[in-house]
Amino acid sequence: MGISEIANKNYEELFPDYKSTLKIDHKSTLKITDPELLEIFDNFAFDEVISYGNLDTKTRLMVILASLIASQTLNEYKVMLGAALNVGVTPIEVKEIVYQSVPYVGMAKAFDFIHATNEILESRGVKLPLEGQSTTSPETRFEKGLEVQKEIFGDIIDKMYEAAPENQIHIQKYLSANCFGDYYTRKGLDVKTRELLTFSMILSLGGCEPQLKGHIQGNLNVGNDKETLLSAVTQLLPYIGYPRTLNAIACLNEVIPE
Repeated sequence: MGISEIANKNYEELFPDYKSTLKIDHKSTLKITDPELLEIFDNFAFDEVISYGNLDTKTRLMVILASLIASQTLNEYKVMLGAALNVGVTPIEVKEIVYQSVPYVGMAKAFDFIHATNEILESRGVKLPLEGQSTTSPETRFEKGLEVQKEIFGDIIDKMYEAAPENQIHIQKYLSANCFGDYYTRKGLDVKTRELLTFSMILSLGGCEPQLKGHIQGNLNVGNDKETLLSAVTQLLPYIGYPRTLNAIACLNEVIPE
């Protein structure tokens, strides 16, 4: 069958030096050990799938990085992080993708990705730490976080507070101050991009369909339409498989009927 010209072209855009460095595992090792699988995957991921949707190359790579963190696929993350940097994703944007994952996957799962990101950035001559991106203080994080929550989700936030039992109200406060106040208010990525990344993480986690539906509506509220969300799901298909892809599409169709 062979790898198509389009797949090769798209691959070389992401990894312009792979032929000389041979650092990309599935272009070196797998070409020898599993050539048929390599052809199937590359033709699908780098030809068929890339041709669908409205995401530009940079956004597509950011969405994939977010998904790979949620999927806990560290080796593939390292490969695609190199690609992301090659197509113009900045070090600050890369760091913010990892930081944005913390309230959704947990620090325990983000820890190795933070270290891997630091190693790759430093190998490219990036001096760490990067410029700080926080915009809140301990005194303002709750108020500013609640403001962003309401910007994304609207009046439902007040209803969530009203419906929370007394012994669970602390979770709502944590969501406002920590999830949104500590992370969504940061510079480096705008709210629209953060919501798209969050959508990508939650659908990749699997088993979080109620939260996924909420963030589908949140994405709509900040300007990411169904075409954009379906494009993101499609670009993630080669990395997360069909079950989670189909579950995400079912949620999309429930929230945004055809």
